[in-house]
Amino acid sequence: MRTMVEVLLNEDCMRLMSQFEKLTGAGSRDCVIDDRNNRIIFVINPGEMGLAIGKSGASIKKAMEVMGKKIEVVEYAQNPEQFIRNCFLPAKVTSVVLEGDEDSLVAQVEVRDEDRGLAIGKEGKNIFKAKKLAQRQHNISDVLLVTNEPE
Repeated sequence: MRTMVEVLLNEDCMRLMSQFEKLTGAGSRDCVIDDRNNRIIFVINPGEMGLAIGKSGASIKKAMEVMGKKIEVVEYAQNPEQFIRNCFLPAKVTSVVLEGDEDSLVAQVEVRDEDRGLAIGKEGKNIFKAKKLAQRQHNISDVLLVTNEPE
């Protein structure tokens, strides 16, 4: 049985989550302020991705204008493998393998070769996002991208 991760939210995050919900109607369960990449990442409640983004991206654009930062949203999933897949969207994850015990779980993530750059992101920001969120939401200590070797 996996232990539930306790996500500690500081005042800034709670304020941003509340503001984001007011602006978009989407509830979020976590927020990471990533100053290095000048963005805020919200973990959105399952099924509320459409609300968060809005018609033609209107809601998320409005939230970005109001908050003055780039906003990225990841849909929460209780299943750690699915959650990790969500972290890498729009890159297509072909497999997620969790290895290790619950104190040091490592997710081995395989993406299509053509999506590798997308999965890593500029200066590694997408892999950073996946590592940070997997740690906070599912207590996964590391996320590694593995290359699929042709048979």
